[in-house]
Amino acid sequence: MKYLIPKRVLLSLSVLTSVFLISCSSDDSDDDEFGNWVESSTFDGNSRSNSVSFTIGTKGYLVAGYDGDDYLADTWEYNSDNDYWVKRAAFPGVARSGAVGFTINGKGYIGTGYDGSNRLNDFWEYDPTNDTWTQKADFIGTARYNAIGFSIGNNGYIGSGYDGSEQKDFFKYNPATDTWEQALGFGGEKRQEAFVFTINDVAYIGGGIHNGSYEEDFYAFDGTNWTRLTDLDDDEDDDDDYEILLSNGVGLSLNGKGYVSTGISNIVNSTTWEYTPATDTWEEMPNFEGSARQDASAFVFDNKAYLLMGRNGNYYFDDVWEFRPEELENEDD
Repeated sequence: MKYLIPKRVLLSLSVLTSVFLISCSSDDSDDDEFGNWVESSTFDGNSRSNSVSFTIGTKGYLVAGYDGDDYLADTWEYNSDNDYWVKRAAFPGVARSGAVGFTINGKGYIGTGYDGSNRLNDFWEYDPTNDTWTQKADFIGTARYNAIGFSIGNNGYIGSGYDGSEQKDFFKYNPATDTWEQALGFGGEKRQEAFVFTINDVAYIGGGIHNGSYEEDFYAFDGTNWTRLTDLDDDEDDDDDYEILLSNGVGLSLNGKGYVSTGISNIVNSTTWEYTPATDTWEEMPNFEGSARQDASAFVFDNKAYLLMGRNGNYYFDDVWEFRPEELENEDD
């Protein structure tokens, strides 16, 4: 026996099916977010936080830090092409955490920090060709830790930080003459534990804390001029407002954009934000896929960027994560 379905029922089923397929397609599209974190080779040394990191060519260097018991002075090299670690010549300065580093003309530099008793102002150069460390002229600012360091062109810069109170001064280092001088005055607020990333020889600086409060101002510095950008708690547009108030986070840059990830924003978190210089705007990205943390380190290469180490409370990490902002998020890779 054959059963005939009335035409009006068939039409209704067709409409419902179409709506269901469109709905599913729309949901799938909404779930697709760019910004993927992929775990790389685990660090070979002790878990740690507050280490110095810099990159030279395709190699990343991690120096010193604190493992929860001891201040450290070891040097490790990460091969980003083949994803492995090699131990290098130990840093000959005082073991420390909270120092800063940068790269100029194929050499790495680190300075300042804290050794558990003293704030520091010594400054050192690392030559990867010979695997040697050389002490250079002392940083001329006050001894401090939790500052930021970066390079623009052939000069390095160290500024902000804590020397008994938060600071806002910046100093320029010339490796050709091994000399320091005070840089152009910074109009922003005092702070420690800020973030910094560089894009096309411009440093972008924000975040950090001053008198126990998160700082909201955000600046660009090209080595000559400071430019104030849109604040990190922009709420002028109700449809596109954001709040990126944090300390102890990590700055990254890749493909002409900047990124800030992890840190403390009342609690230790995993949030990640993308900054577009052309429009001076921020967009929230998928969260960092490792454990929430503060005081992590970063490696930034020409076409790769990594977030590594850090701590959450008394737990210290030794994991390494590559960030791929132009790849769809995949929590299973």
